[in-house]
Amino acid sequence: MRKIIRALLAGWGAKKLGGGCGCIGMIVVFIILWWLLSNLGI
Repeated sequence: MRKIIRALLAGWGAKKLGGGCGCIGMIVVFIILWWLLSNLGI
């Protein structure tokens, strides 16, 4: 369940933060957010 929540939060953040950078930018932001959320314990 935590991985689903983490994926939803990272996806939402990637859409908001990396939307103007194109597909590659969104993927990079998603990976960074996934890593940060996993370190926070979410």
